[in-house]
Amino acid sequence: MGQITRNQATAIGFTAVIMWSFLGPFGALSGEVPPFLLNALCFTVSASLAFARLAINPSRLILLRQPLHVWVMGTVGLFGYHALYFIGIRNAPPVEANLINYLWPVLIVLFSALLPGERLRVHHVIGAGLGLAGAGLLIARGGAFDLSSDSTVGYAAALAAALAWSSYSVLSRRMGNVPTEAVAGFCLMTAILSYLCHFLFEQTVMPQGPTQWFAVVGMGLMPLGLSFFTWDIGMKRGDIQVLGASAYAAPLFSTLLLVLFGFGAFTWPVAAACALIVAGALFAAKDMILRKKYSAS
Repeated sequence: MGQITRNQATAIGFTAVIMWSFLGPFGALSGEVPPFLLNALCFTVSASLAFARLAINPSRLILLRQPLHVWVMGTVGLFGYHALYFIGIRNAPPVEANLINYLWPVLIVLFSALLPGERLRVHHVIGAGLGLAGAGLLIARGGAFDLSSDSTVGYAAALAAALAWSSYSVLSRRMGNVPTEAVAGFCLMTAILSYLCHFLFEQTVMPQGPTQWFAVVGMGLMPLGLSFFTWDIGMKRGDIQVLGASAYAAPLFSTLLLVLFGFGAFTWPVAAACALIVAGALFAAKDMILRKKYSAS
């Protein structure tokens, strides 16, 4: 990719957040496919398309030759996050596990302070906090919280998932010299490990009919495919604090899409969450908005 500005890279990274919002609707349409098999099928789609694109210019396949620590980071980020997330929601109440998992945008904002050339400001923290509050409203609107001790494994896995994805995202910035094309290899490794986990732990239930297959392919194309490439660009070249705080738009957009497709209703918690998440994103993006304002004047 040629030279792009910081704001352009941030906008590209935000398209990943938009694509992740389709996980809810596609998941609702995918039937009874077990999680690891669903993960494997989706990453097979994304890896196949990514390698097909690389194969158009075979000389670019050499970009997959990366040091071992890069492969470990990428595989832990993509496969590790999804595996830990599935363990979390299976071993703890899904509401609480999902909210713990959604600590990752806050962690990205906080961890970004450790990066060279980055400075964590109060409005970044406020923005991330408002987003977390909005996500909490969305996730908890269906029931009460129950932080019981018998769900410790699930809560620990959900927290580990948040740490895995936030660490992967921030470390991507530290490895800015690693080309985005390497994500194709991470998708392939995630597909292979997901098939292995499926054969070890799950009963095979394949998608039934064109609608379910459409949902699986749709997930492989966007939320479990192209999104990882655009997120990589955003993390490496964009405003990492803004992207971290604005990531809370994913559960909001997902909820609105589910309502639009008839899987839910627009209630006051959804409206309040919308206000909190938008306010949080605006707080976090204050510097970027002011830069645009002054550059235009």
